[in-house]
Amino acid sequence: MYIKWFKDLNIKDIPLVGGKNASLGEMYAKLTKKGIRVPNGFAITAGGYRAFIKENNLDKKIKQTLKGLNVKNVHALSTAGEKIREMILSAEIPWAMNKEIRAAYRKLSAGKKHFAAAVRSSATAEDLPNASFAGQQETYLNVRGEKELISAVRKCMASLFTNRAISYREDKGFDHMAIALSVGVQEMVRSDIGASGVMFTLDTESGFKGVVLINATYGLGEYVVKGRVVPDQFFIFKDGLKNNYKSIISKRLGSKEVKLVYNDTQGTKQMPVNMSDREKFCLDDNDVIKLAKWGVQIEEHYGHAMDIEWAKDGETGKLFIVQARSETVKSQERVNVIETYRLKARGKILLEGISVGQKIGAGKVRVIDSPKEMKNFKKGEVLVTRLTDPDWEPIMRLASAIVTEQGGKTSHAAIVSRELGTPCMVGTGGARKVLKNGQPVTVSCAEGETAFVYQGLLPFTVEKIELKKLDKARTKVMMNVGDPSSAFSLAGIPSDGVGLAREEFIFTDFVKIHPLALVNYPHLADKEAKVKIDRLTAGYEDKKQYCVDRLAEGMAFIAAAFYPHDVIVRLSDFKTNEYATLIGGAEFEPKEENPMIGWRGASRYYDPKYKAGFALECAAIKKVRETWGLTNVIVMVPFCRTPEEGKKVIAVMKEFGLTRGGKDGLKVYVMCEIPSNVILAKDFARVFDGFSIGSNDLTQLTLGVDRDSALVSHIYDENNEAVKTLIRRVIKVAHNYKRKVGICGQAPSDYPKFAEFLVREGIDSISLNPDTVLKTRQNILAMEKKVGRRNSGFARASKILAVLALMFFALAVGGYLLK
Repeated sequence: MYIKWFKDLNIKDIPLVGGKNASLGEMYAKLTKKGIRVPNGFAITAGGYRAFIKENNLDKKIKQTLKGLNVKNVHALSTAGEKIREMILSAEIPWAMNKEIRAAYRKLSAGKKHFAAAVRSSATAEDLPNASFAGQQETYLNVRGEKELISAVRKCMASLFTNRAISYREDKGFDHMAIALSVGVQEMVRSDIGASGVMFTLDTESGFKGVVLINATYGLGEYVVKGRVVPDQFFIFKDGLKNNYKSIISKRLGSKEVKLVYNDTQGTKQMPVNMSDREKFCLDDNDVIKLAKWGVQIEEHYGHAMDIEWAKDGETGKLFIVQARSETVKSQERVNVIETYRLKARGKILLEGISVGQKIGAGKVRVIDSPKEMKNFKKGEVLVTRLTDPDWEPIMRLASAIVTEQGGKTSHAAIVSRELGTPCMVGTGGARKVLKNGQPVTVSCAEGETAFVYQGLLPFTVEKIELKKLDKARTKVMMNVGDPSSAFSLAGIPSDGVGLAREEFIFTDFVKIHPLALVNYPHLADKEAKVKIDRLTAGYEDKKQYCVDRLAEGMAFIAAAFYPHDVIVRLSDFKTNEYATLIGGAEFEPKEENPMIGWRGASRYYDPKYKAGFALECAAIKKVRETWGLTNVIVMVPFCRTPEEGKKVIAVMKEFGLTRGGKDGLKVYVMCEIPSNVILAKDFARVFDGFSIGSNDLTQLTLGVDRDSALVSHIYDENNEAVKTLIRRVIKVAHNYKRKVGICGQAPSDYPKFAEFLVREGIDSISLNPDTVLKTRQNILAMEKKVGRRNSGFARASKILAVLALMFFALAVGGYLLK
């Protein structure tokens, strides 16, 4: 018996039907009853493959062809692979097996007009938790009729010996003849007139497990996997989903220029996507949420992160899961060290693209259009091509960096480069025209979601943070996080949350446009700024909503990464000269002699000249907390000069829908960075829920020193007793009024003695730069033990003195009574 229906299979049947088919059977048998739709089908067993190989006497011939093969010799690999595939394609499928396949096909297609099947390869060593053979073998779509089905089955069996499959098995140490191939035959979903794509139940760059990543395009899903399109991209916050929030914390519109559709009779063809469809998402929010919920259910069922393919039927509008396998790159990493790549200098930017890998690579360019040109490639060169597929894998292993013109974060190039640990840029339009063979370049994927190709070989460093398990300190150790794109990576560093997330970084990297330029877009005088705004806000009729969405997304990345720990988001604190550098900003910002102590922070939010811009900030925070469920976000007001000013800001926030202490418990902190914040600390404590000491500005304003001036920099010192006296006082007042007090300035990161002073004074939290968190946490633990011993010694001495005092008192009283 060579056929097994999905309903009769489970994940334990990998030796029988391979990883892909075993997983399809597992989901069809156990998850369809929970509402997850999986198209029906059957598997031709691995026993069928072995019978085919044996009856055609192919086993000895294959062994002989592979004997002594060096897979790093691209020409020899290609010759051997082609010879074996020709043997298989010219062989006959045994009569009994042929008969069974045809009967099963008739049963599957019975009563269905225009029935089409997907015929997929499924290797018996495929989709294991520690190895992924996904993409190594072939898939055939829109297969119609018994004759075409038999042909597709034979082609699948031959694809067990594609060049990339032979190379991969050698690399992983698998015996070629010990692995067999099962073939899955599955009813196709009409996604050719709908949409399809890939879903991962973690972030594919950092391995962060708190999100689901979905890539989507029009037509059949092969074009997402093969990287032929830049797909739409969605990130969904898992804990928000579990609490019934529509937590789509990021949406990126892909270009989606082409799609793969059914050919008229058999197979597939490429078609262009019309412009109106390109400029909108191919999935609505309800579809995204449903897919993400299914992804979480599938992950929970299997017990680990999953790589899932899905399809949406264009006729019925229904969603289906068509494949699921274990994610085998990021989920398998043992993260003991976090590496951070940093450029020492930047050069001329030649190209921009989508970042994959968070690393930097440099070398000479080698533009290649076809795998046939692989012999020209030298180890350490930068591979530049239109796209890659599994045939490219032998050469990808030699590259210092990879640049493709097409594809997204779940394309073949992206997935393989992550596994290889090679920096990769995808969706880099025009790369083959701009870059020339032999040209020295640096490819940086370490600067957020956008990657850059720089001219020349630039110097860079690799900083390593060793992760250690430490005891929990009484003093919370938090982190300063500026770049939302790095938040998922930083989530692996043990911390108690984020003590400072600056909105300015989000504005600079995510929004880029001055809020008032968006509010006043129709009347904007700066024509050049208007052109830039049009490009950035494509698809937004309401330009203000672009600011809300992008600002919310930046906050959400940080808040999701550290959920459920507190994430303190500081409202925008640009100075007027800094606001003016945002697109369209010069039109709305006055010129000040001393912006550092001018129109900044709290004084802007209630001012009629900026209030409409502040409304967008409030809308973004409201979206993050109320729509997406990231209620761990605490709002912090910077540069608030007086308690009355604080009350005005709280009132304006309420006007825009953010009520301090409302139904979702919103907390509002104030930056303690002006001497008035300390002098009037008890009054500020009545207005706000907590304090965060900004030691940089507090030192500057206490000592009357411009911290940017080299002439007086020798006076600037956070350890100055005047500064420490103010800090000591605000900690005491805050605690008297039962308010939290932390510090987010630079000093604790730089000066261990300063950190010890803070611990001794009983500060609630210290927020540090990521690279100093672990070291400072160790120091704080030691300090707390030291302070604890000192305090306990003092307590013991106090108790002894108290007992002695009581004894003397008793003796005195006794003597008096005796008299």
